[in-house]
Parts: sequence; C-alpha cells; structure tokens
Amino acid sequence: MRRIIDLCKRVPLLPITIISALPIALLWGFRPWGHSLGSLDPSVGQYIIIALVAYTVVDTIIGMVDDLRHGHVGVDILAVIAILSTVAVGEYWAAWTVVLMVWSGEAIEEYAQSKAESNLTALIKAAPQTAHVAALPGVGSAAGGAQHSENGFHKTANATSADRADDSHTSTAPATDDSNVHFRTIPVEEVKLDDVLTVLPGETVPVDGVLMSGQATLDLSNINGEPVPREVFAGARVMSGAVNGSTAFTMRATQLSHDSQYQRILELVASAQNSRATVVKTADILAVPFTVISLIIACVAWGVSGVPTRFAQVLVLATPCPLLIAAPVAYMAGTGRLAKAGILIKAQDILENLGRVSHIFFDKTGTLTVKQPQVVRVDLLPDAGAGIPMHVTEAGTVAMVGSPAGDAAGATANAGAAGVAGGSGADAAGTGAGSAHARLDKDHILMLAGVVETYSVHILAKGIVKAGAAAIDRLHDRFDKGNRNCAQPATDPGHRRGDYPVVKNIHEDAGKGITGTVNGLDVSVGRFAYVTQGQVDAGLQPESATPLDFFPDSRFGGLAPDEMATYVAVNGKLAARIVMKDIPRSNAKESLQRLRDLGVGRLTMVTGDKEPSARIIADEVGITDVHSELLPEDKVNTVRSAAQDKVAAQPWWDRIIQKLVGESTTRPVSMMVGDGVNDAPVLAAADIGMAMTDGTTTAASESAQVVIMNDDIACVPKAIAIARRTKRVMLQAVIAGLSLAIVGMVCAAFNLIPAVVGAFLQELIDVVSILWALTALLDRE
Repeated sequence: MRRIIDLCKRVPLLPITIISALPIALLWGFRPWGHSLGSLDPSVGQYIIIALVAYTVVDTIIGMVDDLRHGHVGVDILAVIAILSTVAVGEYWAAWTVVLMVWSGEAIEEYAQSKAESNLTALIKAAPQTAHVAALPGVGSAAGGAQHSENGFHKTANATSADRADDSHTSTAPATDDSNVHFRTIPVEEVKLDDVLTVLPGETVPVDGVLMSGQATLDLSNINGEPVPREVFAGARVMSGAVNGSTAFTMRATQLSHDSQYQRILELVASAQNSRATVVKTADILAVPFTVISLIIACVAWGVSGVPTRFAQVLVLATPCPLLIAAPVAYMAGTGRLAKAGILIKAQDILENLGRVSHIFFDKTGTLTVKQPQVVRVDLLPDAGAGIPMHVTEAGTVAMVGSPAGDAAGATANAGAAGVAGGSGADAAGTGAGSAHARLDKDHILMLAGVVETYSVHILAKGIVKAGAAAIDRLHDRFDKGNRNCAQPATDPGHRRGDYPVVKNIHEDAGKGITGTVNGLDVSVGRFAYVTQGQVDAGLQPESATPLDFFPDSRFGGLAPDEMATYVAVNGKLAARIVMKDIPRSNAKESLQRLRDLGVGRLTMVTGDKEPSARIIADEVGITDVHSELLPEDKVNTVRSAAQDKVAAQPWWDRIIQKLVGESTTRPVSMMVGDGVNDAPVLAAADIGMAMTDGTTTAASESAQVVIMNDDIACVPKAIAIARRTKRVMLQAVIAGLSLAIVGMVCAAFNLIPAVVGAFLQELIDVVSILWALTALLDRE
C-alpha cells in the first residue's frame, strides 16, 4: 500500500483521473444551460473530460519539448493526436480512457524505472552521511599543531565543565575497549585528513582510513559483494561503505569523503544511470517511423471507410512504449543485475558491447593466478634449528636458554600479525634434564617467517603471511591436543589462541630481506646472501662446507621455471627455503571454458613473465595463445593489432545506424582483463577494459570501463552472459509489443476493436512489454 501511495504522489493525475469517473458518470447528461449549443453540446460530465484532456495535452507537449532539448526523440505526439481525435468525434469515454492510460503509463514507467534501478539505488542509499570525530585533546588532525613538553608529550589543558557542555552534538560511545571516548557528529563532507573517527556497531565507515583499534569485523557486501564479514586488524585499510560489526572501533581518516572508495563506486553508478546504450538510442529513433506508420494506417482507415471514428480507433492502439520505455528499462535492469553480481559499468554502452565480445586478453599474474605468489613447499636443511640451546625446567618444560620466558617487554606484534602469530619454538630433541637442541619443523619455519613478514612491504610477504597463519592454526591444534614439545615454556606469549608472541627489533632492508626477534629467536627472511651473511661473518658454516655451499641450489636443489624462493635463518644459521609460485585461481579453467561455451572464440594471455612460466600457467588454465615477456607498451600494441585484424565488412543497415547514433552494432569487440597498476594502459587501449579488484581503488579500476568488485574471475563470463540476456530480453519486449500494437491497429482499422476497448488494450500491451523488460533483473543462471 505504501508503494501505491508513493506512486500516486509522484503521478497525482492518475488518482484524480480515476476518481473523476464518478462525477463524470453522475453528471453525464446534466446541462443546466439547456441545449443552446446545437450539435456540439457537451454536458458537465463531458466538460470534466475535456478539462482532463486539455491538461494532459499541455503537459505532454511540454514533456516532448523537454525531451527534444535533452536529445531524446519526443514521439508522444501519437497520444496527443489520439486524445484530441477521440474528443473531436465525440468519443468522450474513449478520451477519458486514453487520459487514464497516459497517466497510468507514466506510473508504470516510474515503477519500472525504480524497479530496474533498485540494485543501484540500494548502493546510493547505503552511502555514509555522517561521521563521529573523536573530541579528545591531542587526537586527530588538530594534534599536529599541538605544543610539546620537554619530555615529548603533547601539552593539553583540562576541559572545564562549560567546555564539556558546549557542544550539543557531543556524545559518548558505548563502553568498549577502543571507543570509550567522546566524539562529535558531523556531516561526512566535513571530515578532514588525519581525523580520528569512531565507528559505532552497525554503522557505515564514512571515509577511507586506517584501523587504529586492535581488530574489527567489517561487512564489505556493499563494496565487493563479499558475503562473509571480513576480520581486519590494526594498521589495515578500512574502506568507506563497509558496515561495522558488533564492536565499535576507531580509525584515522586517510582520504576525504569525495576521494573515498564508496564515492568512486557512486560515481560509477551515476555514470551508468545517466548514460544510454546505443541500442536504446536506436529504439528512440525507430519510434519516429513507427509513428509515421501508425498515422498512415489511421488515415487509410478513415479514408477507405469514410468514418472519422476509425482514425481515433487506430491511434488509441498506437503505442511506441515498447521502444521508448521497455528498451531503456531492460538496459537499466541489466545494469542493476550486474551491480548485484558485484560488477559495475561506467556506461550502458558497455553493457551492450559486453554481449558482442569475441576476443578477450588476460593478464597472467593476479588475474588468471591468485594475487600474490603462494607457498607451495618448505625445504628444510637436515640440521634446521640445530644449535638452538634448550634446557628443561624443574617443572619439566623445555625452554630455550636465555629465552625471556614470560617477558612481556618489547613490541608485541600488532593485530595484523594476529593471524600468523600464535605460537613458536621448536620440537625438543629430548626431554631429559640438562641441555638439549631444538629441531624446527616446517610449521615452525612458516610461523616464524610469517610473523616477521607481517611487517614487510615486499610483494612476496603476503603469501608467506598467509602460509604462516595456516601453520599457526596447525601448531595451535597440536598444543590443544597436549603436544607441547615446544622450544619455549607454555607460559610464553603466543602458545594459546588469541595470544601474540613478543616481537622485537624488526628491520627491513629494501629488496634484500627482513629480520626480527620472535620470542627470543633471531629470524631472518629474504635473499640467500642476506640471511646467510651473519653465518658467514660469525664463521658458523659447517666444517665440511665447500665453495658450492655458498650457492642456494647446492644446498636445496634447483627451482622449476615458475618457482621463486625466499630463505629463512634462525639464530644466524640457515634453516630452510620457502618455495613459492603463481597458483592459478581455483575457478580460472572453469571460467575460461564457460567463455568458450558462450561463443567467445579467442582467449589470449599477455604477460611480462618469461615464456616457460607463462606456458605453465597457460596450460593449466587452458589457453593456447600466449604472448610473454611484454612491457606495458608491448601489451598495448598487441591488443591494438588484434583490433585491426578483426575488421570485417560492415552491413549497409549498420552503417546507417552508425551515422544516426555514432556507434556500430555489429563490430566485433575485444576486451582486456587485468588487475595491476601496469595494466592501466592496456585496459584503456582495448574496446572494453575490465579490472578485477577486491573493492579497493587502483589505477587499473580507474582506467577500466567495467570493474569487478569481488575479485572473482567467474564474473567475466557472468558479465557477458548478463549482457547478452539483457539484450535478448529487450528485443523480445520491443518486438512483441510493437507486433501486438500493429495487429491491434489493423483490427481497429476494420472496426473490430472499439475505441474504449482499444485504449485498454494499448495499456495492456505496454504493461506486458515493460514487465517483460524487467525480467532482465532475474538471475536465470
């Protein structure tokens, strides 16, 4: 009922026309002035109809002029002629019916547009409107100008009672660990860089920023369609548009509102809503010849029969709505369907072109493969961990000599390390009293490396951190089951779930490696020469060492062409090699096969990697056309040359359409799918650039016309399937609607359909075609 009321508010003449039927019927024969006007003598009820007709005609003409000013073809002239002709021939009830159909048609169009845009408007409604800025001394953007005392702390003044009561907007956040602070609520547009913000449970993150609290749970479904909330930790980036979980947190703003991620999403949505596909522009133009045909049929019917009423009977059935409404509704629905699937387009032309894609270029790393190289194995040296001194405490616990057991001093790993830091140490070589030596297994190596790499910015770090997190879970499981033969006491930080190990002395040498102390163990991760330098300097090489032992292959064996390695030393001694490589996405092969099933004939890989590693991935995902060792400009030239090779003879009718709307509807389309910053030039060079992101803003997504927000390669065939189905639904709605209208006009020309009945049939045709166009919203997969 609420929707009906809202619809009536937007189209007030619809309820007025419906209600007017009662006084029209009651006053149909009422003429207080008598029959003084001769043959043209309308009654009071008929004058009410004439008034409705006059208002409708004026409003329709104003709308036509406005459409023409905005570049749209205004063909509502058919409705104007139909209304005026029914009044002229004395078919007053038919005129009232046509007026009713005009306003109900507008209401149906309003409903159809809102329904088609529902997925897009849902994104807009979710946009953050306000932000809570922390109002504590020395906190936020104003802190930068605070005075400092001799000991380095900010000088602050005590807040007076008047100060506390001064701002009516100041509130107190719920009493949680990180948000028991005062804040003031301001419009999101007023947030400044470095402002410290409080985000309450269930609220939307207002701007992009960095998490200051220990951890937070965020619902990213509005950004990338990710169904499961994501847990993030201190120092992690938080994006505007994400919805907070059940615990308040604090963050520092790193972007203004208009530069934040959600605002960029809204810009894409607005661009898509305001654009018009080529086929929709073509439908607009085709409405003109339809109008001419309708007038010809009406004139011939009048001329042949000699009955003016036939002219009105034909025109009340002449409806261009399948062209003018159903076509754009279908494409808006398709755009909304893409948005629901986590795919945003910058213009509706892109939706049409997606359906014609015949050649797709894929970047390799991060597109066909996972974003970062993944750990595939750990190669341990036979003496890994040997020489780490251990002792057995009186309680029977094996502990490392010199380990600061239970020492909470030092920098505790930030919450970003929580997923990888839950226990450390080594399996004890023995449990007897006295000294012992530890032996590190693969999980210990991954855990130690993962904790240290948490602080690294190297491209390989995330893969090691992920493997370390999995290793920590396995170590926790062992500890929970009573397997506590660890290098450190169970009271040391990190042994139980939720604990953090003590991490000290982190130092990274860019391009070489990173070192740190994890619960007393000195850990180095990086290049072979970097992690073994301390061993060489201290003379800790084995007595049997030869010059060949200073080369990694001699210690661990060779690597495959697609593999890469990082090395781990513990307490100055080389312990293991962590081998990583690009892993194809789990659904890459299936997605590419789906593209072939859709008729996309050519799939090409373009990559800067060497031929052997590129071929390995190509064979795994099922691509035969591989271009390797390409620089960004080489990728651009490859895509452009492919576009020149595919030019075919253009049909004559397509040349006409191209002259009218400026775009061909038959030209083959190429598409480039990429994810990295270096993909931006080639994305811009292709007919369609598609960026795969996880919702974060990159140069790739800014250069692309299509943005996949959930980092899922399965969205590539899904986007093409939705685009093709959208066009198919649109054509079905248009052809069915126009065919029914023409059949109805021919029947009316032979006096088989009265004017009143014809008006209702015309509305039925409109409703059927528009509702069919809305089926583009449905997920038929």
